[in-house]
Amino acid sequence: MADRNSRVSVKKKEKKVESKVNDEKEKEKVKEKTVKKPEKPAKKPEKPPEKPPEQPKAGEEKTNGEGEGAAGAEAKSSEENGEFQPIELPPFEIVTGEQMSPFYFKFQFRNVEYSSGRNKTLLCYRVDAAEGSAEPLKGYMEDEHATAHAEEAFFQQVLPNPSQECEVTWYVSSSPCAACAAKLTTILQQRKKLHLCIFCSRLFDWDQPEIVEGLKALAGAGCKLRMMKPCDFLHVWETYVEKEEESFAPWEDCQENYNYYVEKLMEILK
Repeated sequence: MADRNSRVSVKKKEKKVESKVNDEKEKEKVKEKTVKKPEKPAKKPEKPPEKPPEQPKAGEEKTNGEGEGAAGAEAKSSEENGEFQPIELPPFEIVTGEQMSPFYFKFQFRNVEYSSGRNKTLLCYRVDAAEGSAEPLKGYMEDEHATAHAEEAFFQQVLPNPSQECEVTWYVSSSPCAACAAKLTTILQQRKKLHLCIFCSRLFDWDQPEIVEGLKALAGAGCKLRMMKPCDFLHVWETYVEKEEESFAPWEDCQENYNYYVEKLMEILK
């Protein structure tokens, strides 16, 4: 009997242990159910693919103020595609006349040391025929872009006759570049009856070796190179500018800048 009772008690203990384990498993299941899983972030709605810009049909004119030219449209399209293409400049031209605007004169002729933004050459000229046989020829020239400069264009448009004997005086906003200095040197060597005097407001890239050599060769060919004094600016204003009733007063550092450039020109030509 004792053995039977002991076996019964052992079985009861085993059942209690099993029931305890089962209870713990049920609790774990309940916990798993109650714990919420993190929600997945909502996906952003995908943008529909952009349609390529429609190209105008051949022969179809733009309306409603669409004023971009072909070159501008191509450049804009190229920029959007990450490609950059040079934009065509307008055709080259030389502007000529008897008098220039006061704004052009005051800006382009100012004898500052650093000529930022002053990318034109304004050339005022006076041509005196030999022995004063005719009235002096006066005017000014203004170049655009870099196809040909005003110095070269002068001998193409104003003084094309190589056999003409005359004295030419220039008042230029900037001294000749290396290429123009070389061309002027050749012209002076070929036209023995031509005498040229150039008054410069500024010296262009005076510290560059090719410019130095070009100005030296030009002076060696007989050209008189001078810097514009305050009185020379006044003379240009009175002769070549549409001043109307406006008067001219030299800017504050005009004399000081003249002295600076005279010293540099002397160093070049020594």
